[in-house]
Amino acid sequence: MKSINPGIDGVSNDRELSNPLSTSDRNSSLVYFGNQSVYVDPDPGHSIQAIYEQIYGVPFTAGVTPITPPGIDSPPMNGFVQQAEKEKPGMSSIVMNGFKPEAVPVYESLVREFAVCDRWFASMPASTQPNRLFVHSATSHGFTSNDTKKLVADDLVYSGRQAVINPRMTIPESVINLLLSSIPVNCSFDSATTVCVHACMHVTSDVDDDDRNLRQLKYVGNFHPFDLKFKKHCKKGKLPNYVVIEQRYFDLKLLPGNDDHPSHDVSEGQKLVKEVYEALRSSPQWNEILFVIIYDEHGGFFDHVPTPVRVPSPDDIVGPEPFYFKFDRLGVRVPTLFISPWIEPGTVVHRPSGPHPTSEFEHSSIPATVKKIFNLKDFLTKRDEWAGTFETVLTRTTPRTDCPEILPEPRKLRPTEAAETAKLSEFQTELVHLGAVLNGDHAKDIYPHKLVENMTVADGAQYVQNALKTFFEECENCRNNGFDGSHVVVVNPPARDATVQDTRSSLQKMLSCLLCNWS
Repeated sequence: MKSINPGIDGVSNDRELSNPLSTSDRNSSLVYFGNQSVYVDPDPGHSIQAIYEQIYGVPFTAGVTPITPPGIDSPPMNGFVQQAEKEKPGMSSIVMNGFKPEAVPVYESLVREFAVCDRWFASMPASTQPNRLFVHSATSHGFTSNDTKKLVADDLVYSGRQAVINPRMTIPESVINLLLSSIPVNCSFDSATTVCVHACMHVTSDVDDDDRNLRQLKYVGNFHPFDLKFKKHCKKGKLPNYVVIEQRYFDLKLLPGNDDHPSHDVSEGQKLVKEVYEALRSSPQWNEILFVIIYDEHGGFFDHVPTPVRVPSPDDIVGPEPFYFKFDRLGVRVPTLFISPWIEPGTVVHRPSGPHPTSEFEHSSIPATVKKIFNLKDFLTKRDEWAGTFETVLTRTTPRTDCPEILPEPRKLRPTEAAETAKLSEFQTELVHLGAVLNGDHAKDIYPHKLVENMTVADGAQYVQNALKTFFEECENCRNNGFDGSHVVVVNPPARDATVQDTRSSLQKMLSCLLCNWS
């Protein structure tokens, strides 16, 4: 987007940005960054070890290489090409290209009309789920990879010591509890009285305090299928104070994936953003809204801005072997947009002004900002206490009246239809595993490997849909049988837990959402 606003510290195809094929060869050929992305496939590496090589230019070696090298305050960001070619020959052309603004017209319009943040980092240099945990908890609770089996396990053991996943609170819970206790909410952007997450899948665990479990009956009503409820809530002016919208992660012919994940068509993600924006824009609550769009991590694609180091650990948990990550540095930048009638057109947000001299925008900035605008009592961890807040992007004294009502129509970028008979991706496999927590299959012998054996994308989507349906049917059964709101809904619990509501699964406090169309 730098081509439409030079104030953005973005990537561009001006041949100033490059990476060598080999960082150890001074005479290595260079691969320059371009703007030729259209349909991205396959998926670049973005595990913690892949990201290490991308930003430091050398491979990670267990037992030899510190996962945070001492004395390097500004990582060189020169290993993207080298790591990509190891992943798959020719992949460097994928990671060293981006989309032209006209290829993503919805984002192009939003960047012109509202605000873009060019210094928002992933909370840690790792994959999807750990970074998503930071969005809701300001910590990944020690996770450095998408390890679903450990997420569902009863506890974790790191280096001979137990590390229980039990953050004090997630930010959705904090807002729920605030509103349910009738404490005034000091927020000028919304007047609703409940908190809603627009999603079809939520996975949380049973925890020490049942009052903090989002699978209690009293909380189940806060989760809604996007296609059925979101536009209705917008139209009626019934949007709650805090809303999370999740996209479709399974790529089907009739319901294409709209999560921008390779090899899905990015135009489908553009359609989702357009749909959400236009519903918000036409809502009577438009003048009370701040719409934030972020990505969980960089996906293995090139960036030139060094990732910050010397950041505070959220909770002093050290990650598992072989990395023993201390959560003392951030990940690569991710795209971030702020949309509101209280924002001037063409705004570019750089580094935050506080609360500390070293503060940065990262995923923990979301709970930090929510705490600030809702006047919540406590921070979740030391990370959101440190992270920059973004309410300062709302600079106008009166709301704009010239915000576009309709955004441009995206054009299809993928030349083929969805490969719904393909095998599940790693991330889709994780979603099936998480769905198994809702329907009780995680307690069976088929979990985790046999459950997904020979599953196609279409099979996985159907499984998750059925798991959600089973869970919500059990919720309805519990209501009909007179259980009160504090009852924790568990489908087919293990025999050892059959009469106990608290099953002590350590997916504690995680909120993972999957948006799909179910009935």
